[in-house]
Amino acid sequence: MSSKLQNYVRTHRRRAGLSQKEMAFLLGCTSEAKVSRYERFARQPTLETVLAYEAIFGTSARELFAGVYERARAEIQDRARTLSRNLESESDPIAVRKREFLQTVASSKLTISK
Repeated sequence: MSSKLQNYVRTHRRRAGLSQKEMAFLLGCTSEAKVSRYERFARQPTLETVLAYEAIFGTSARELFAGVYERARAEIQDRARTLSRNLESESDPIAVRKREFLQTVASSKLTISK
């Protein structure tokens, strides 16, 4: 797995030529302190804030928060493998379907539809 930054919001903000204060205004924050904390990885934004960043920059949350996404995906793949192994002793159709799905998740063949 390549090493990605936790997020790329600072990069996008700077490319757009916006100050932290201006970004805070767009996000509905009362000061630029939260924006600074997001950019320094000192604070995790809420889902609403993540979606606001996506709307502002026209870039998917998955790309804006690439490091967070990679870490979450790796953890989910590990848990999917574990759950699939736990279901190996079951042979009913539902368990078979679950294992097939979990194997897809574990092999990261899932794609995000646009």
